[in-house]
Amino acid sequence: MGVSRLDVFYRRLLLTKLFIGGWGKPEDLKRIFEFRKIIGDRERCRYLVPKDYPVYINKTEEHTDCKIHEGFFISPLEHLVPGILPPEAVKARFQFIVPKRWQKNRPVCVHLAGTGDHFFWRRRTLMARPMVKEAGMASLLLENPYYGYRKPKDQLRSCLKNVSDLFVMGGALILESTVLLRWLEREGYWPLGMTGISMGGYMASLAVTNWPKPIPLIPCLSWSTASSVFTTGVLSKAVNWTELEKQYAINSVYEEEIIKLLEYCGADSFKMGPEFSKNVDPLEHLLGLSGDDRASVAQNSKAGGEAEAERGLLIGGSPEGGRARVDQLLSSVNSSGMSLDTLPRDLHANSTLREKKMNSAKFYRPSLHKESISFMKGVMDECTHMANFSVPVDTSLIIVVQAKEDAYIPRTGVLSLQEIWPGCEVRYLNGGHVSAYLFKQNVFRQAIYDTFDRFCLKYPNLH
Repeated sequence: MGVSRLDVFYRRLLLTKLFIGGWGKPEDLKRIFEFRKIIGDRERCRYLVPKDYPVYINKTEEHTDCKIHEGFFISPLEHLVPGILPPEAVKARFQFIVPKRWQKNRPVCVHLAGTGDHFFWRRRTLMARPMVKEAGMASLLLENPYYGYRKPKDQLRSCLKNVSDLFVMGGALILESTVLLRWLEREGYWPLGMTGISMGGYMASLAVTNWPKPIPLIPCLSWSTASSVFTTGVLSKAVNWTELEKQYAINSVYEEEIIKLLEYCGADSFKMGPEFSKNVDPLEHLLGLSGDDRASVAQNSKAGGEAEAERGLLIGGSPEGGRARVDQLLSSVNSSGMSLDTLPRDLHANSTLREKKMNSAKFYRPSLHKESISFMKGVMDECTHMANFSVPVDTSLIIVVQAKEDAYIPRTGVLSLQEIWPGCEVRYLNGGHVSAYLFKQNVFRQAIYDTFDRFCLKYPNLH
């Protein structure tokens, strides 16, 4: 199956770059990966979010067919991994669209935002209001960290500044979804489910892996991992690889320390490390087709989620400054035996010192781009691959909606959701990512209704 020309064309209209700030602080990545070990195990984080976690409603609007409540709460991530969220994102905001007349029960679907979905207008107009009219179903719209009111002042539109920001967003949304689901339970709403489109589908999937009960899940236009999105999909062209390569080359902490924290070792993973990257064909390497040459760098994690929750501050983290060593930067010397002493004389005299470092790094380390892509795949799989998280309690309550020609969400070379979540259903649409997003909202809503009906038939007394 080919890729959508509309997807490719639409991507070319977007001129801004992703991750202009680079990978993120090494100490932040270390804290995130340590926290991933906890959040990836449903049993270990059972007690992270209290059942009575405070949620506040501060505004209500009356409409002809529904009420729209606005509310907020403090993200639990701020308590568990202090300072990892930007100050603007600490306060989580949401809209709750409730029908004035329920048709059956009091169902609520939580919608997480896709890429570029700031504030609430898009989800409210295209999904929530139609769901009130079609099915008498309420919708709760949570605003993602780094979006809308939660967007950092130095972030340009929807373009996350650092790679680590995506992982912080995911960790925050898992915990925040738990807060909202428990609040909805306390308020007597049932049944409850989760959905999202594109990135929102990924985040909803991550959140459901952490929920300790059967729950409907409808991820639309998302798949099993975000690694392919940024390494082989059309969005990979928007990644600021120049900055990422430079940071990876200059700061040895990524190559020497961060890699050792990566635990994901599924069938579509690969052996991280510069020597492996240099000796593997780029396409084969990216698609994870290196066969028996894959290996894991897994480490044993600390047990006892309840005890960790009682300590309050889970991941404090003591920053360790990275060592910028010239011998690491220029680790691959060419066959002519050129030494560091002769390096400046072989560069253009008018170049700045910074340009010299980059040029010399690229000249002496031809595998740098490939290594950076490999590192991107590794860190993305660590924090976004569904196989690195608990399997949802009942996978028969999952209906995935995918576009056959999606150029944003490549499915080649990665584990399928059916392999990771046996029993889930996948529905395919003709066309690509953009056309499905624009014209297939009714298909997404029908999948939601079908999944909720399936839940009610299977668990009629699970209140």
